[in-house]
Amino acid sequence: MTTSAKTAGTPRLLRFMLRRERATLPWWLLGATLLVLVQSTQSQSLYGTAEELANLRNTIGGNTAVIAMSGPTELLVSIGGEVVFEIFSFLAIVVALMNMFLIGRHTRADEESGRAELIRSTQVGRHAPTAAALTLAALADIAVGLLVFAVAAGTGLPVGGSVLFGAAIAVAGFVFAALTTVAAQIFENTRAAYGSVGVALGVAFVLRAAGDSGNAVLSWLSPIGWGQRTFPYSGDRWWPLLLPLGASAVLIVVATVLVERRDFGAGLIPSRLGPPDASRALGNAYGLAWRLQRGALIGWAAGLALLGAAYGSIGNTIEQYVRDNPEFAEFLPGGAQSVLDSYLALTVSVSALIAAAYGVTSVLRVRAEESSGRAEPVLATATSRLTWLAAQLSVALVGTALVLLALGVGEGIAYALTVSDAGQVPRLIGIAMAYLPAVWLITAAAVLAVGWLPRPAAAVAWVVVGYCAVVALFADSFNLPEWARQASPFVHTPQIPAESLTAAPLLAVTVAAGVFLTAGYAGFRRRDIG
Repeated sequence: MTTSAKTAGTPRLLRFMLRRERATLPWWLLGATLLVLVQSTQSQSLYGTAEELANLRNTIGGNTAVIAMSGPTELLVSIGGEVVFEIFSFLAIVVALMNMFLIGRHTRADEESGRAELIRSTQVGRHAPTAAALTLAALADIAVGLLVFAVAAGTGLPVGGSVLFGAAIAVAGFVFAALTTVAAQIFENTRAAYGSVGVALGVAFVLRAAGDSGNAVLSWLSPIGWGQRTFPYSGDRWWPLLLPLGASAVLIVVATVLVERRDFGAGLIPSRLGPPDASRALGNAYGLAWRLQRGALIGWAAGLALLGAAYGSIGNTIEQYVRDNPEFAEFLPGGAQSVLDSYLALTVSVSALIAAAYGVTSVLRVRAEESSGRAEPVLATATSRLTWLAAQLSVALVGTALVLLALGVGEGIAYALTVSDAGQVPRLIGIAMAYLPAVWLITAAAVLAVGWLPRPAAAVAWVVVGYCAVVALFADSFNLPEWARQASPFVHTPQIPAESLTAAPLLAVTVAAGVFLTAGYAGFRRRDIG
């Protein structure tokens, strides 16, 4: 078969994919744009003079934790470089996730749902879906790069550095689009593909962090490090862009070969055969729901535990750092006297947002079971809608508690080891669990969307998560009004240990979560399945 025959139908598929993404992709682009806009304007406002920038460089340059979270200190020689230092890693993560979901949704997920089989029954070549998905991802990355350039240059940063900044972000996205394409050929289900790319993204961040704070060679092993090492506004090196472009080309060639070597609908790694007899636990809806989601739960819990351990391991250095650099204390809500408590509150609240994201993904599994047709055979038995939905939600609600518990254990053990105080373990567990009502309310909002707005439920649920993240991280930068802040349940959660624990707001948030769950079930009961 000729190359043209193998890619036949690619333009039509690309138009179809663009139509499918018309409601989702703009939000990714808007998020990346706002991140650059806010950081650029704030940095230029805070460090508008050479003296202020030099003070920042002296303050940050000696702190390993800040460097590990942000980037190489070579960027801190210009205000534009400071912007890149602050947000490049996080912006690269956003773009990487955008590419992961774009490729996964239009390749492996379509094969799982059977949509790809219908498409392939027409005049569409074997490689057309992959080619169209990669083209879509490339267009999205180019759009991100252009928006980053336009916003950076529009806020007064040098044009040359802004072009390089946008290009570095775009090619970082190329790498993860190509990597997801390879994962979609290796694994048989979307969750495994996403999990493997997520692990790769985490490794890329860790390598970059370790390289910037220690052995610089490690940064050259990370796609995120490649982009930062272009040093926009602080040297403008273009040649490192050849590394992500070359890696993307190699990965695309590998994916193309793998498409030829695997059966349609299957992965290169075959599914593991199950036992000949089903477990007794699978005899009811609750056992089935936990069996289907246990892998995802274990992965999220392990990830939060490792993140907590990373935060806890540097906890004892924060107080000493602020003592040596008192000007840094003004950026933390508790000041120098309670900087450690403020640090712990900040890390747990950010991690709780990730736990809320797990709750949303677990709830959206309800919609996935519906749309795939797997819910109908279960509901055709004596299992009622209430029982089936309650079984799915038991994983989401109990699972979020377990994920927060893992966070507290991880951060508590790591911090306890650094300060030689075993009592920090239950203390950090308690701090993490205080965010459970807020996480439950976001999870319940996803249930409400699934019950009453099933088709846009995923978009609605993720907008809620994104809104809470914006309020938690950028409320002051955006100068959000008080009513906008109060709409986030995290605002009503006491920032312990920096604040005293009070039961009233936690109880109110829990009651609101119960109301949302009840309303979501009412909507689910009255509508058609699927």
